[in-house]
Amino acid sequence: MSVINVEHISKLYGDRMVMDDLSCTVDEGDKIGIIGINGTGKSTLLRIIAGDEESDSGEVIISRGLTMGWLPQNPKFPDNEDVMTYICGPVKERDYALESEARTMLQVFEIENENQRMKELSGGQKKRVALCKVLLEKTDILILDEPTNHLDNRMADWLEQFLIRFRGILLLVTHDRYFLDRVTNRIWEVENGKVFYYDTNYSGYLERKAQKEEIIQATERKRQSILRTELKWVMRGARARSTKQKARLERYEMLKNMDSPKGAAQVEMEAIGARLGKKTIEIDSISKAFGDNVLFKDFTYIFPRFERIGFVGKNGCGKSTLMKILTGLIEADSGSIEWGETVKIGYFAQECEVMDERERVIDYIKDQAEYIRTSNGPVSASKMLERFLFTPDMQYSPIAKISGGERRRLYLLKVLMSAPNVLILDEPTNDLDIATLQILEEFLDKFVGIVIVVSHDRYFLDRIADHICSFEEGTIHIYEGGYTEYLEKKRELGRTEDSMEETIFASSMHTKKVNNTKGTPGKSYRDPASKKLRFTYMEQREYESIDEDIANLEEKIEELEGQVSQYATDFVKLNEVMKEKEDTEKQLEEKMDRWVYLNDLAEKIEAQKKGN
Repeated sequence: MSVINVEHISKLYGDRMVMDDLSCTVDEGDKIGIIGINGTGKSTLLRIIAGDEESDSGEVIISRGLTMGWLPQNPKFPDNEDVMTYICGPVKERDYALESEARTMLQVFEIENENQRMKELSGGQKKRVALCKVLLEKTDILILDEPTNHLDNRMADWLEQFLIRFRGILLLVTHDRYFLDRVTNRIWEVENGKVFYYDTNYSGYLERKAQKEEIIQATERKRQSILRTELKWVMRGARARSTKQKARLERYEMLKNMDSPKGAAQVEMEAIGARLGKKTIEIDSISKAFGDNVLFKDFTYIFPRFERIGFVGKNGCGKSTLMKILTGLIEADSGSIEWGETVKIGYFAQECEVMDERERVIDYIKDQAEYIRTSNGPVSASKMLERFLFTPDMQYSPIAKISGGERRRLYLLKVLMSAPNVLILDEPTNDLDIATLQILEEFLDKFVGIVIVVSHDRYFLDRIADHICSFEEGTIHIYEGGYTEYLEKKRELGRTEDSMEETIFASSMHTKKVNNTKGTPGKSYRDPASKKLRFTYMEQREYESIDEDIANLEEKIEELEGQVSQYATDFVKLNEVMKEKEDTEKQLEEKMDRWVYLNDLAEKIEAQKKGN
């Protein structure tokens, strides 16, 4: 039974059509993950359904009596209220059972002072308090925009378990693919003002998306193959005939004029970086504390060339502080750090740098570099912006007109335009869409340099890291492998701190491990590409004769077409001729399909021979 009906909504921002006559429904029990490239309207769709923004046309109808909880990406807060008043209301009006639940949840999200003023909290703490408030409202519908931002791994797993148990309707936008896979049972993909629906979780979506794209590509290959044979036919003329068949010529023109399938826009990245010498970054016994709060002490590490290392730990444990020490922005209290002469650091900070909203997008990038040298030669700032999905019109627009996610992508491009050979990425998955993350992961596979990452995204860490540095009570421990392997090893060593970490470990075992071998997804089967291709004896004979078979069928169809007019008044004979013509056309269609298969196989066999 549908409980939310979105009917023909449209939304225009400036000259960008974000939603175009969009209709969809939400049924009882739906837990929907909304994905798509930044700027395509995911957050806009959530705001419209939540009633936080109006569409230009259309309407949203919600079943009567249902309550809704809404967590926007950037919540607004009453600065003068304290944390507990914001969540539970004034003291005189409070439900004390709710207040007790709030204290427990605040502990999970590491908000230590319930009497602290909201204006005194950091941005991440405010978002976590807002999440507490929404979850404690116990509504029928939860709408959450990037709920995992500002959550560490332990908090994200707690929220994951909460939402799995939640009995109501859920709509959320998140970049955390493990989270998305475990929590949702529906995927909505927003693209070009439309929504495409998949009645499965994220893993199922990936499978169906791959199947869909494979069908589209196969259809295009078939069209191109038919077009080639039609072109040969047109150029040589039909065998044993003096005139070309009109229907065949029309088919050729139709195939020639068809548009090739256009895939969704994707960020294009190339491996950019200056040469890195033998000496990289060498850390010797550094320590850092703020007052009595010791973040880490006596940490020693030498980063090997081409290292891929992830840093994990609770919020506030010192991960970002260490990154700033590595970049030279702040100093350690003791110890030393040395940088090799060739080291060139690109630092992608957790918080997007302050941008002048009046500045044009292209000028923001040109301030860093007019050109960048890539493996394929120099590329201009404008061309790099296009690869990062900023159209020429967007490039000359002020930054104020682009979305938060697009600003994050723009900031990432600026960092890469500096051509670093050491990339320090502090929470790079915050506010980046999944498609961009996938391209970033592929880029990091090919990046010729060191990659240092702070992230709470378990999938991302499994995908790119070959070491994990874990902050544990003021000491940094180093583990081989990605995030799942780190959890396994930590459990074996008895270093799990509480039952929540045991839950994280258990849930991770139910998730298919992402192989972190550079650029190569794990396979337990033999790669089909390694199998030697060849024709069977019967296929070889068929391949040699199929052109003649097709020509004979075409001649037969032409003869039958002549008989149609000959027997125009003899309905019995006419029906026989029409039936024979229909059967022959079906045989021709089957032969054409077979021709496409055999010619594709022949091309692959020839390419394999050349490759050997």
